Amino acid sequence: MEQKTISQRLDFHDMATLFSSFGFRVVLLGAIFLAIVQDSTAQAFMTRTGHAEFKSRVPFFSFTGVSDDLVGVINLADSTVDFYLDLTTLKTGIGKRDKDMRLTLETKEYPFAEFYGKIVSLFYRDSEKSQVIQVNGTFTIHGVSREITVTASLQRQGEDLYASASWKLNLNDYNIKPPRLLMVKVDEIQELGVTGRLNPVSN
Repeated sequence: MEQKTISQRLDFHDMATLFSSFGFRVVLLGAIFLAIVQDSTAQAFMTRTGHAEFKSRVPFFSFTGVSDDLVGVINLADSTVDFYLDLTTLKTGIGKRDKDMRLTLETKEYPFAEFYGKIVSLFYRDSEKSQVIQVNGTFTIHGVSREITVTASLQRQGEDLYASASWKLNLNDYNIKPPRLLMVKVDEIQELGVTGRLNPVSN
């Protein structure tokens, strides 16, 4: 059966025009949960409160943006991985900088980022040791999708699954113009990271 990403199953961009930001996120989380329950086996895991962050650099200075609204699903039955973030939830600690970031990412037109892929290395499901895995997939942001490979770690913790991953993104690859901070251009290379404790989903 053809696999679909969260966004394909739920048609988020059409729904976004019908709801306010807060109301949409409430409906979004509920709809994701129902969609995954319908598609899942006992080997599917989900979080709605994962942590996502990026680090930007300019000469002699760096800043970090964070969000704890990362939605993620890992299905060990078919090795699929799907993580989705509302970019408007990212915060850097300074309101003006957050506003500039949203303008740079054009979040009114491209409000979400998503990684959808498949685990391509061995993962021993019964082991509780942390395991390094490789995930091949598609990362989409600012309306541009590119194939990438991500190195991640997975660990069974009781009934849950703990996941973490980090990689670097070149803004130019996604048609994002690096902004300027105090007349100095932000480095086009961004450091991205995600972590989450995923709970089992069952029918």
